[in-house]
Amino acid sequence: MQIKRDDLRGPEIAAMLEAHLKDFEPHSPPESRHALDLDGLRRPEVHFYTAWEDNELLGCGAFKRLDDTHAEIKSMRTDPNHLRKGVARAILAHLIEEARAAGLHRLSLETGSMEVFVPARKLYEAFGFDYCDPFGSYREDPYSVFMTRRL
Repeated sequence: MQIKRDDLRGPEIAAMLEAHLKDFEPHSPPESRHALDLDGLRRPEVHFYTAWEDNELLGCGAFKRLDDTHAEIKSMRTDPNHLRKGVARAILAHLIEEARAAGLHRLSLETGSMEVFVPARKLYEAFGFDYCDPFGSYREDPYSVFMTRRL
């Protein structure tokens, strides 16, 4: 598996992110969906990465700088054909190392509170993320869970 910084120009990533946004629809109302679209992910404060194997897109993940020391994990996604193969673990480990290299001291994230998000929360817990209060511009929301960790 090769993980690289991505410019979000390829059709594969557009399709993966479209599926990512569509997957949220049955689980939370529009005002509780916080995923970024392609334009949002192309902003300069976002560092976006993709995982590939033999020219096949396996997954993606990003972090968005909130300030000089704090960033938010965004757009973690594994292609459904590659679940339970370590893709998300590899991407998350890569994001943590890239955030450290960028001089960040904290990573935080928002994810869903529903049962379908339990595997994601368990992954973040395994990487040392603890539950926390809302951060940045987030507010309490029954559809959201917030987590953070020091780097």
